Amino acid sequence: QLQLVESGGGLVQPGGSLRLSCAASGYTLAYYAIGWFRQAPGKEREGISCISSSGDTTNYLDSVKGRFTISRDNAKNTVYLQMNSLKPEDTAVYFCAAKPILRSCSGSISFYNYWGQGTQVTVSS
Repeated sequence: QLQLVESGGGLVQPGGSLRLSCAASGYTLAYYAIGWFRQAPGKEREGISCISSSGDTTNYLDSVKGRFTISRDNAKNTVYLQMNSLKPEDTAVYFCAAKPILRSCSGSISFYNYWGQGTQVTVSS
C-alpha cells in the first residue's frame, strides 16, 4: 500500500515562501502521477498543481501560476511544491495525492487513488 506523508507546512507572513514535501513509502513514486490539493475552511478541496510520473507534464491552477512550482525527485521518492509570494488566501490544509499512471496528471480529486493526511499552511501577519 502506497503511503504519502506531507510536510513543510507552517505559519508564514504574506510574501513569504514555503516548500512542501510529499514523501512516499511502500512503493516507488516513479510510476505515479502526483497532485497537490488544498482545502480552506468552509471551502471545497481544489487541485492546485500536478506532475506526471516522469515530470514532463505539469499543470497549475491559474491563481498559483508564477508563484508555485511543482517538482519531483524520484530517487528520493518525494514530490515538492515550492510556494513563493504567499498570500492570506493561500491559507489551507495542503494534501498530496497519487495515481499509478504514466504521462499524465490531473487536478481532479476523483483521478487519484492515494492521499496523504495533509499539512497546514497559514499565511498571516
